Amino acid sequence: MYEVELKVRADHAAVRERLAELGATHVERVEQADTYYDAPHRDFAETDEALRVRRETVVSADDAETGSEDATEARVTYKGPLVDDTSKTRREFETGVGDGETMDSVLGGLGFEPAAVVEKTRDRYRLDDYVVTLDSVAGVGEFVEVEREVPEAEVAAAREGAFELLERLGLDPEETIRTSYLGMVLAEED
Repeated sequence: MYEVELKVRADHAAVRERLAELGATHVERVEQADTYYDAPHRDFAETDEALRVRRETVVSADDAETGSEDATEARVTYKGPLVDDTSKTRREFETGVGDGETMDSVLGGLGFEPAAVVEKTRDRYRLDDYVVTLDSVAGVGEFVEVEREVPEAEVAAAREGAFELLERLGLDPEETIRTSYLGMVLAEED
């Protein structure tokens, strides 16, 4: 699967109003702590890849499909290189792990070193076939992401739909940001 994603800096209050006008469904609010790793065998910054262990806690869930409140889970994710020049579309593989600390130890045992931790609060909404996420990223600011997972054959159509949705939200598609939150956090640390 491919994750088609667009991200812009935006004031959350204005976007929340527009989401309500468009009839979006608030799904949940979560807190995430993402530990990103450097590989011992190649430079992920050069190859535009990412490997992370995410710890996510559901703060409030408005959608019955989300499950119980206060659920905490850990997931390991590999993100491949970006596939185009206009979005953050990339191949992504993710799976749940029973214990984030044990996964950290497995990666450390294989020579992967923690590079940085990105902490954020996310409000997720569902609108049409997309997830719209309002992100507050520690030390970096407020952002809106529009994303959808699709097979490779549907990437172009999903990307076009994401650009159109940004416009419907009153956001400028010309202001999309391709830099990852990790990249932003590392730039702030320099």
